[in-house]
Amino acid sequence: MNLSTIKAPRKANTNRKRVGRGMGSGMGKTSTRGHNGQWSRSGSRLLRGFEGGQMPLHRRLPKRGFTNIFREEYDIVNLDSLAKLGQAEVNPDVLKKARLVGGKAPVKILGNGELKSAITVHAHKFSKSAQEKITKAGGKFEVLQ
Repeated sequence: MNLSTIKAPRKANTNRKRVGRGMGSGMGKTSTRGHNGQWSRSGSRLLRGFEGGQMPLHRRLPKRGFTNIFREEYDIVNLDSLAKLGQAEVNPDVLKKARLVGGKAPVKILGNGELKSAITVHAHKFSKSAQEKITKAGGKFEVLQ
């Protein structure tokens, strides 16, 4: 392959369609818009989701449930993940470096798994089972604000 064998992709060098420039262009008179109707007019614009007067899909589907706008999302970490880290002190920065959390949301520690060694855990929230297992292993948990 060299410069003399390179070809432009198909339709790369096609001129754009120039409408309304006389009958000789092949796109004169109605400028490819057809004769009458909504889209033949200038300035025709419809709202997103408009279906020609038919009840739009977003109104035909049932609405269910409730979205709490004050809900707080947490990055969750289980105790078995903390045990695999092998560190004596764990905080959100350590978890972020280990790629266990994303780093934007607050961190919550859940009690899945077992701890063999005593560790100090700093997080924004703890489940009751996580608190019990951390203290049972001889460690400490500290709640961050």
